[in-house]
Amino acid sequence: MLSRFSAPGRARSRHAGAKRLLWLCAALCGVVSAAEPPLTLAEAQRLAVSRSLQLQGQQRAVSASREMAVAAGQLPDPVLSAGIDNLPVSGEDRYRTGADFMTMRRIGLSQELTSGDKRRLRAARYEGEAQKTLAEQELTHAAVERDTALAWLDRYYAQAATALAAQLVSQSQLEIAAADSAYRSSRGSQSDALSARASLVLAQDRAADLSRRERVAGIQLARWTGLAADAPLAEKPDIAALPFDPDGLTTALAHHPDITVMKAQADIARIDANLAKAARGTDWTVSVAFQQRGGAYSNMVSVGLSVPLQWDRKNRQDRELAAKLALADQADADRDEALRSHQAEVAAMVEEWRSNRQRQDRYRQELLPLSTSRAEAVLAAYRGGKASLADVLAARRSDTEARLQALQLEADTARLWAQLNFLQPGRPLKEAP
Repeated sequence: MLSRFSAPGRARSRHAGAKRLLWLCAALCGVVSAAEPPLTLAEAQRLAVSRSLQLQGQQRAVSASREMAVAAGQLPDPVLSAGIDNLPVSGEDRYRTGADFMTMRRIGLSQELTSGDKRRLRAARYEGEAQKTLAEQELTHAAVERDTALAWLDRYYAQAATALAAQLVSQSQLEIAAADSAYRSSRGSQSDALSARASLVLAQDRAADLSRRERVAGIQLARWTGLAADAPLAEKPDIAALPFDPDGLTTALAHHPDITVMKAQADIARIDANLAKAARGTDWTVSVAFQQRGGAYSNMVSVGLSVPLQWDRKNRQDRELAAKLALADQADADRDEALRSHQAEVAAMVEEWRSNRQRQDRYRQELLPLSTSRAEAVLAAYRGGKASLADVLAARRSDTEARLQALQLEADTARLWAQLNFLQPGRPLKEAP
């Protein structure tokens, strides 16, 4: 029986099917690529801030304080009272509300007249709480950005270290093949072959440890961003400059969120002191009541005024005022001391960052080129029969260790940069040149 398609037809059909398959694969790859762009540090921080439940809770606390500020500025609610006065409980007229001329059914209204200064200060205190919470929100915002940056940088450099360790494993595998070949051709010793295998085991162990660190760093970053732990990362930002003048730390740190929080706390303490001072003035209460008697008797109206008697002001109101003033002074002192502490801490971090930058230049310009040249020289000597394979392995390990140390130094410098760059929230990032 003849085939339905000729051979050229089948070839064209297979060719068209292959083209469709390639197109489909390319489309799928494009979709995956578009769905998973490299994660930049700025995008990681944006995701972390948007996912922070603490920031959302603090925003609700701000709204609550401002609602209370409005309520605190109002007069207290009036008090409605009702009752029966002078009701007989014995005799012929007992429990009768209209038989005795002294029995009155009473309904009254009273209002406490809180002074305007007190109400204004109470409202100001809640507004101060709102400002304090806003400052705490800024502090949390900065902490989220800083911790996210640290997690992003940890994963970035752990990934770079893992790649460097993988290169060392590949080199060790090639050296095993070279040592085995030299041993079979009687140009090398069994000791060299065993040394190469031992070097591979050490390289694999180092690579496994660095791979573990990379996975842990990915988990920490995923905690902030909500993305997969192995999401691809973009290039690192420029970590060669700080966002403020290191010589003007006093000005730069005066607006640090932590200092702003303490300043807001000191402002609240001052308002509390002013409230204690205002409490030395009494709040009067006025009341009015209507009393209804029996039909044979006239009805009555009562008007009253209540005034608290501050008979022991020196041991009550004055002492409360002194206590609040002392707490306000303490809050001011705590703020000033915290500013000094921050200045010293940040100055030490800036000095360490500068020193690490100088060390990075030394590694890049002197140590790493010398290490690479030494490894190449030992390899050339080995090829010329003037060095052993053990010398080559030692030179390779030394070169890799130097590169790992340089990478770790860069990672430490980047962590310092992140802590300094995100002292305040919303710092713009520059791409690395």
